Amino acid sequence: MKEIVLASHNAGKLRELQALLGDSIIVRSISEFSEVEPEETGLTFIENALLKARNACRISGLPALADDSGLTVDYLKGAPGIYSARYSPTGGDAGNNTKLLAALQGVPDELRGAQFICVLALLQHADDPLPIICEGRWQGRILHAPQGENGFGYDPVFYVEQHHCSSAQLPNTLKNQISHRALAMQQLQHHLA
Repeated sequence: MKEIVLASHNAGKLRELQALLGDSIIVRSISEFSEVEPEETGLTFIENALLKARNACRISGLPALADDSGLTVDYLKGAPGIYSARYSPTGGDAGNNTKLLAALQGVPDELRGAQFICVLALLQHADDPLPIICEGRWQGRILHAPQGENGFGYDPVFYVEQHHCSSAQLPNTLKNQISHRALAMQQLQHHLA
């Protein structure tokens, strides 16, 4: 497998996954084939990753890698979870972060535990009965205000205890070694080897 399609229109995910896979596999965006995204009707990260990967295989004719990821916050009983990208009615990273911080207003640090979750689903073709499923979890907590300019999504409000900063303050090279996506990619690379 020398070429796969990433079942995402998110340029940040495309850059991260290409950096994690290196030069051995060319990652193409589903945007090259279609602007239409499948409806994410699953109730779990795994179900949604499989829906997106099957759709990308059908549209592109290539093996497809889908990433369904998000943030789960302990105090919010796992929210925003699978709705992370569309958590705020106004949408976008700023709206999502604003809504999350408002939901946690007054909540002390010890109750602000959170996890970034990434599920990767790799299918050889649309009807592949044996998809490769990999999962990465990155533990942290939610800050009281955004910090940092790197990354995307919830990175500015996700505090990484071991490095004493937000995910958005980490250098990309370090983030690509320790993030939820990096952990899931390490599992995927093990399967591909």
